[in-house]
Amino acid sequence: MITLGQVNTLEIIRETDHGIYLMDNEDNEVLLPNRYVPTSFKIWDKIDVFVYLDNEERPVATTDMPYVKRDEFALLRCNQVTDYGAFLDWGLVKELFCPFKEQAFKMKPGGWYLVHCYLDEKTDRLVASSKTNRFLDNTNLTVQQFDEVDIIVSHPSDIGMNVIVNKIHSGLIYKDQIFKDISVGDKLKGIVKKIRPGNKLDISLGQIGYRNIEPNAERILHELQDNSGYMNLTDKSSPEAIKEQLQMSKKNFKKAIGALYKERQIEIKSDGIYLV
Repeated sequence: MITLGQVNTLEIIRETDHGIYLMDNEDNEVLLPNRYVPTSFKIWDKIDVFVYLDNEERPVATTDMPYVKRDEFALLRCNQVTDYGAFLDWGLVKELFCPFKEQAFKMKPGGWYLVHCYLDEKTDRLVASSKTNRFLDNTNLTVQQFDEVDIIVSHPSDIGMNVIVNKIHSGLIYKDQIFKDISVGDKLKGIVKKIRPGNKLDISLGQIGYRNIEPNAERILHELQDNSGYMNLTDKSSPEAIKEQLQMSKKNFKKAIGALYKERQIEIKSDGIYLV
C-alpha cells in the first residue's frame, strides 16, 4: 500500500519520458519525476520516497524529505496567504496548505508557526493545522511518572509553557521549572514530574529520567510527594531518625539529597527538605 504523507519503500518497475514508475506490493503505482530519478538504477531496485499530491491532485513521489510528515508536528514558515488560506514551506516544491479554519491565529507571510500535518479525509489532501491541541489526547496515557519523554514546545501560558509529549499527549512546564531559554517549536527531552487529576502532565526539563536517578533519591522523591512536598529531615538529622523514616543510612541519605539538590528537585532548609 502506498501511503500519502509517509516514506514508502517501493520497487522501480519501468522508465518513461516523464520519470520512473514505482510499485508497492499491492501493484499500486506512482511516478517519480525525472528531477528525482537516481543517476543509476536498475529495474526492481527498491527506493525510499515520500508520496504526496501534486498540483493536479495526483499522487507523486519525491526523494526530497519534507520538514514534517503526516501525523507529525513541526515549526514551519508561512510563505504566502491567499483567499483560501496560508501556504507553508515544508521543504517540497508544492507548499503545505493551512486553511483559515485550521489557524489558531491568522497567519502572516514570513511568520513561523507550529503545525500538525494530517490527511484531510474529505479532500484526501495533506494539510496543516496550527490548532495543535485537537490532535493531542490524555484520556489514556502512555507514560508514567518519572518517565523520560520527548517534548515539543507548543505555546506559552500564564503559568508556564505548554508542551507536546511524545507527539500524542499535552503537558505543562511551570515557569519555575524553566531554567533556560526555550521557544515554540523547540524539541527537547523532559521528565514526567507528576500526573495530576484528569491525566494532566507536569513536565520538567532534563535528559536523565527519574528512573535513572539513584534509587534512594527516588525513594525520597516519593516520600516528599506523599507528604505535600515536605520532609522534616536534613543532613543534620540523626542516623536513627533517617533510618526510621526512610530505611536508609545517613551516608546514603546525604548522597541522595545531594543528587536531588543538584538537579534542582529539592530545597534544603533548616527545618527540612522541600520539593521544588
